[in-house]
Amino acid sequence: MFRTSAVILIALIVAFLIISLVSSQPWHTIQIFMFEPVSSKAHIGNVIEMAIPLMFSGLALSLLFKANLFNLGAEGIFYFSGVVAASIAIHAQLGNWLHPAVAVLAGGLVGALLSAIPGILKAKWNASELVTSLMFNSILFGVGLYLLNYKLRDAKAFATVSYKFQPTAILDKLVPGTRIHTGLIVVLVCIVAVHFFLYKTKWGYELRMTGINRNFAEYSGIKTAKVIILVHLIAGFIAGMGGSIEVLGMYNRFQWTALPGYGFDGALVAMLAKNKPFAVIGGAFFLAYIRIGADQMARMSDVPSEMIAIIQAVIILLISAEQFLKFFKNRMLLREAAKDA
Repeated sequence: MFRTSAVILIALIVAFLIISLVSSQPWHTIQIFMFEPVSSKAHIGNVIEMAIPLMFSGLALSLLFKANLFNLGAEGIFYFSGVVAASIAIHAQLGNWLHPAVAVLAGGLVGALLSAIPGILKAKWNASELVTSLMFNSILFGVGLYLLNYKLRDAKAFATVSYKFQPTAILDKLVPGTRIHTGLIVVLVCIVAVHFFLYKTKWGYELRMTGINRNFAEYSGIKTAKVIILVHLIAGFIAGMGGSIEVLGMYNRFQWTALPGYGFDGALVAMLAKNKPFAVIGGAFFLAYIRIGADQMARMSDVPSEMIAIIQAVIILLISAEQFLKFFKNRMLLREAAKDA
């Protein structure tokens, strides 16, 4: 926890130094960046709204990373599951609470099935999950965009958007005057469930042991191939729910004409959280907070919002460096132990 806090602090110091060099009013600009996200009810709502999909993607990727699987397929699953949920939101005739529940469940199941493909390839043939998941992102985006353009698109709208969702499919708002929706409750329940799964069940223990050392886990009798497929199914289901909930909670039409970016952002959230479910909440809120701060800074000062990319890059660089140094230190210790033996 201390190391992660130090990484965040260093990244913010670097950002402040750059702001002081770029801005004509650096102190005022830094104040906007730091405090504007909590200056009003609407801005606080924006932070929470942005944190919801980040928590879903961060939770999904933290599970995969916990199993030592570097899978970035949540990006494509987020998009395609949103298309699936939008289709049900447009065409199905269901009741108020049942309609969004069916749409979100369908998106989650589709996400689980799609995520299982790289999982099976990894488990059976040791195919790189990073390569296959990135390839699937492009495939899912292409298929989803085709469905949007040729099956769901509203020809009367002056943009590439779907028909309007039925009112019964849109998620209820929790706080008047904001767009904070019931997806917040769902993702918090998912975080508690994943924590229980990881640390209180036999399957969670097998997942953690597989992530620490797959060869040792197999030697201990754990069927690691099944573990790999299982974690892909669970992570895909969570990511699929996240994409569906984001679409039904924040929009009244499907309007993503590019990959939303939440899947890749989830990797950063998972790294900040050290792959711990409850810490995902803090990681997601931190990333959402600085993004809203950067957006307000771009609106109210002379510093562009792209500043946030620098902060993210520094965080990733420092976390990666920490992991590299830890690996190098472990190898040195093993060599010394071998010499002593």
